[in-house]
Amino acid sequence: MSDIADQLSKVLFQYSMHFSLKEYSDIYTETDILMNTFGITQELKRENKQYWGRQLGKCWERLVVTLAQHYCADFKPALRIGSDEPCDLVIGNDAIDTKYRVGSGDSGTLKKFRHNANVLREHGYLPTMLVVRHNNLPAAIKSASAGGWRILTGRDTFTYLEHVTKFDLFAWLENHIANGTFLINRERGAV
Repeated sequence: MSDIADQLSKVLFQYSMHFSLKEYSDIYTETDILMNTFGITQELKRENKQYWGRQLGKCWERLVVTLAQHYCADFKPALRIGSDEPCDLVIGNDAIDTKYRVGSGDSGTLKKFRHNANVLREHGYLPTMLVVRHNNLPAAIKSASAGGWRILTGRDTFTYLEHVTKFDLFAWLENHIANGTFLINRERGAV
């Protein structure tokens, strides 16, 4: 029993040392255009990062789909291939997956990126990822890119959208930020 206890203790000791030495720099101190549109601070986002990330991601997807649907004659909704939807929309030859931020580098996510890119290419599309934030997990971006995705982040995403739609979404959002049009008001309650 002491042999296994020693081995288990070594594992815990190594992790204890690793955790003790770990320093966190809060790389998420900056905001982005969607956060600013709603007046979401990093402090508010820290209350439940998963919630805010998911909701901002869904909002981003809906903005891009709505914009493309309105302005692009070659718009198509999300492709359904089998039981999967490997992209959120299609504009011309670009099969677009919208992301608020690419923050997961787990093997399942990376495999899905590669699989979806392969499926889209097999169907004649250029897998294109439009990401709002520019501070993405480098390993995930590198893996998705190596897996066949053309990845646009930050301002490049908005430049792409302006090119294909002739609508400057970035400037439009900045105008609403300046006017405080969509600021969150928690006292107002759920809409």
